[in-house]
Amino acid sequence: MGLPEERGRKGMESRGREEAGAGGRARSWSPPPEVSRSAHVPSLQRYRELHRRSVEEPREFWGDIAKEFYWKTPCSGPFLQYNFDVTKGKIFIEWMKGATTNICYNVLDRNIHEKKLGDKVAFYWEGNEPGETTQITYRQLLVQVCQFSNVLRKQGIQKGDRVAIYMPMILELVVAMLACARLGALHSIVFAGFSAESLCERILDSSCSLLITTDAFYRGEKLVNLKELADESLEKCREKGFPVRCCIVVKHLGRAELGTGDSPSQSPPVKRSCPDVQGKLKEKSKRIRPQISWNQGIDLWWHELMQEAGDEFEPEWCDAEDPLFILYTSGSTGKPKGVVHTVGGYMLYVATTFKYVFDFHPEDVFWCTADIGWITGHSYVTYGPLANGATSVLFEGIPTYPDVSRLWSIVDKYKVTKFYTAPTAIRLLMKFGDEPVTKHSRASLQVLGTVGEPINPEAWLWYHRVVGAQRCPIVDTFWQTETGGHMLTPLPGAIPMKPGSASFPFFGVAPAILNESGEELEGEAEGYLVFKQPWPGIMRTVYGNHTRFETTYFKKFPGYYVTGDGCRRDQDGYYWITGRTDDMLNVSGHLLSTAEVESALMEHEAVAEAAVVGHPHPVKGECLYCFVTLCDGHTFNPTLTEELKKQRKIMRRVLRKIAQNDHDLGDTSTVADPSVISYLFSHRCLTIQ
Repeated sequence: MGLPEERGRKGMESRGREEAGAGGRARSWSPPPEVSRSAHVPSLQRYRELHRRSVEEPREFWGDIAKEFYWKTPCSGPFLQYNFDVTKGKIFIEWMKGATTNICYNVLDRNIHEKKLGDKVAFYWEGNEPGETTQITYRQLLVQVCQFSNVLRKQGIQKGDRVAIYMPMILELVVAMLACARLGALHSIVFAGFSAESLCERILDSSCSLLITTDAFYRGEKLVNLKELADESLEKCREKGFPVRCCIVVKHLGRAELGTGDSPSQSPPVKRSCPDVQGKLKEKSKRIRPQISWNQGIDLWWHELMQEAGDEFEPEWCDAEDPLFILYTSGSTGKPKGVVHTVGGYMLYVATTFKYVFDFHPEDVFWCTADIGWITGHSYVTYGPLANGATSVLFEGIPTYPDVSRLWSIVDKYKVTKFYTAPTAIRLLMKFGDEPVTKHSRASLQVLGTVGEPINPEAWLWYHRVVGAQRCPIVDTFWQTETGGHMLTPLPGAIPMKPGSASFPFFGVAPAILNESGEELEGEAEGYLVFKQPWPGIMRTVYGNHTRFETTYFKKFPGYYVTGDGCRRDQDGYYWITGRTDDMLNVSGHLLSTAEVESALMEHEAVAEAAVVGHPHPVKGECLYCFVTLCDGHTFNPTLTEELKKQRKIMRRVLRKIAQNDHDLGDTSTVADPSVISYLFSHRCLTIQ
């Protein structure tokens, strides 16, 4: 049965600004009663009680949660020790130091043996092509993880070694990262859209012993020859004096050559084709399958190694403060930072945020659309859902292939109940109107979420009205690679929602807003967003460069973790992220937030997406330089330009360089489509020098 729909997009957005409360007190939406009734946190009062305890008694609060997990040896010393003040010595954070556990054991073995979830589906895998699907249970996943742990051990990987993973969204990616965790090695996952140079830089920075990759894959219509990029990267490593001794390759595009079995526990997983897509699959079979170069003595096939591997592997018991993984995030200098997360605290935090933020229940089917190459995929595709015994969707494709209704088709196919995606994807799909969404039922949806950037009110309202049919609460989550999990977020059964606001802090999070002098501001205020005390999921260091960790996050305001984001707190205590503090513009003495300017541009019906950076101005000091993407059916002309004056993102650091016609871009590996940069340079407008 379909959901009730409202009138079309046009006209809706003009009243959308009124609904969101533009120009006055922001309107709020109360949690739906049917959600609150069964929610883990059913009221605002209960949220406040739990949050107060989590901040005032963090050791007791997190100690109770830790009892839900398996510890080989308990914490015999202090549960929490830390220093956030650089003037008092080295910055450090230690949660449960001395306790030993294994996160892979907790997300697989514990669920199978203690919770009897062995036959529960862990992942529904949905390929790039509709109809290419498989599923894997918790027990089958454990078998594959143990097999691949044995493979890694045979290749000489030991506790503390670093393993680079460069793969698309396939089940072997989850298997590889959990196998690393099982034997105590650190995985360093590099997004499969990154260049060979970016992969090389990350391998070198953490001295990875081994690389795991794939032959090739399709992303929509685009063929990505990943093995070729991996080879190029390893050649660059050799040239720089660091030969990687082994490269394990999954035969993904070439699976048909391997035959298929009846169980996804066999590697590679089975792809079962639906009858209605046979024609499309035949068409796909005619696609180019690239020739894969082979480096004898270095390259090894995944499937051959797995056939010889045993299916039992005793976990390596790790200290709670042992490193779990490294994930690189772009720095303001263009040199990526290797963010280090540790076993115990990260496990507690992602498990707890997943449970409460998405109000997880055992019958849920969860879908986070993020790639595992980003922190969102680490925390809310792999570790968080598995720690709770959840069933998730793992999606290889893109929202617009083979058509713009792909996401909602998948929601109906698997009866997804909790859906988590990026504002960029929402704005992209808004361009195509309501019909691609409303032609699908979506009746299973209960909670919607957003991640990656603040969502502008217009996109929030469309998401709420069209995708959720006004009955699904939206959790607008603010967090960072560095935080490990959600920091500011509504809870779906407890906290009234304001479009564009991340609302209130999660448990254990103590935010403050500081002025330029480092003074805490009370009540309604705007300034620098900081956190006053550690939460279990906070990063512990920058790999190989603790000084950079201290300088980046603790030096500006001693005693606080500095997010680098600006923030506004309204009269109701809600937090609104205003953008990166290095994206505040000073125009004629007036500080303008880029996020707020972008939101204003996107209120125009012709604008699908906007990004704003500063540009030097001889009179005003700085002026606005605006990039806009138009909705289908609109063209750029002088009239539209004047209207906008009255009224797939690229990093602002890069946009600022384009605005200044500066071709020295630094690291651009996080740009999904590098050709866009060339286009923007060639079409940039002239500016006053």
